[in-house]
Order: sequence, then structure tokens, then C-alpha cells
Amino acid sequence: MESQTSTHDLVELVKQGDHDAFRRLFDKYRPRLAVLAHYKLGSQLRRDADVDDILQETLLRAYRHIDQYKYQKPGSFMNWLGRIAGNVIAEMGRSQNRLKRAGEHVRFRSESNPGGPDPAHSHTPSRIFSENETLSLFLEKLDQLPEDYRRVILLSKVEGFTTSEVAERLGKTSEATALLLHRAIKRLRSLQEGRKE
Repeated sequence: MESQTSTHDLVELVKQGDHDAFRRLFDKYRPRLAVLAHYKLGSQLRRDADVDDILQETLLRAYRHIDQYKYQKPGSFMNWLGRIAGNVIAEMGRSQNRLKRAGEHVRFRSESNPGGPDPAHSHTPSRIFSENETLSLFLEKLDQLPEDYRRVILLSKVEGFTTSEVAERLGKTSEATALLLHRAIKRLRSLQEGRKE
């Protein structure tokens, strides 16, 4: 039997109760979702919350609500995960603000927080993320880009929006957006290769 690996096929398997298909599906999107969560958190929230917390909660919600996902076009699953992550981040921000006023912080158990509550299972996205040094290096390079370059890369390559959708979000023409994306990717590649432009 042929392996089912497309997003659509994996989603259908998950809807039929295949837990391994969900693991494969989440593994497929985890790196992009981690980058997205990192930037959606922003520098202030990043001090109080870890990307792994966002990934863990996003994973749980996506699994619980997979029946609500409807395929619309290529990239729609990543957009759906991104919206879930955005909701998790917004709720976490509100929660952290309430807890800060009360003088408390709550984070999942980790090496840096051994007293926190346990995540849902031991093979958490946080442990995978922390083991993936390549992703950390990628985030460092993205941080070195000008804001408009970073934003166009995140919208296009991480969230998976089309050029016209990105253009609409940026308030630019499709042509200007395509040129901006080209320049942003060129700059990112030069940073990854250690070259000066």
C-alpha cells in the first residue's frame, strides 16, 4: 500500500482516528509553526512564554478540533494552524498579564522550569524544537533582516499566503510584493552563507 503523506490525506486519516497520522502531520508543519509562533509572540511575551508552550497547546487544540478543518486551497492547513497559534498566544498574553498582576508565572515543566506542570506527553514539540539547532540558527538570521523583509518571508514562506494575499496584507501591489520577497530571500540566503551584501 502506498504511503499517505499529503496534508489532505493525513488530515483525512486523523479524522478517522489515526494518531500516527497526526504525529506525522504535526511533524511536517512543526518547523514553520515554530517560526510563526516565535514572531507572533513578540519580544515581550517571549520573556514570559516559550514557543514550546505555544506549540504544545496548538497541537492539542488542532487535534481536538481537526473535524472543524476544511480544505480550501493549498496552504489552508498552515493558515488554520497559524490561527490556532494566534489564539493560543492571545490567550496566553491575557493570562500572563493576569498572573503578573497576581505575582505568578505558569509555564510547562522544562529544564528551566522544573516546577511547572507536565505537558500532555513526553515527546512534546518543545523538546523537538529545543533539539533542533538549525531552527534556532534560522530564527537568528531572520532576526537580522529588516522588519519588512522578515514580514514578507513570514507571510509568504511560513504562513503560506499567496503573493496577492501578502500584497493585500502589506498594502502593496503584487509586483512590489514579489520584488520585496525576492530581495528578502536573497538577503536571507546571504546571511545564511555568511556573505556581506
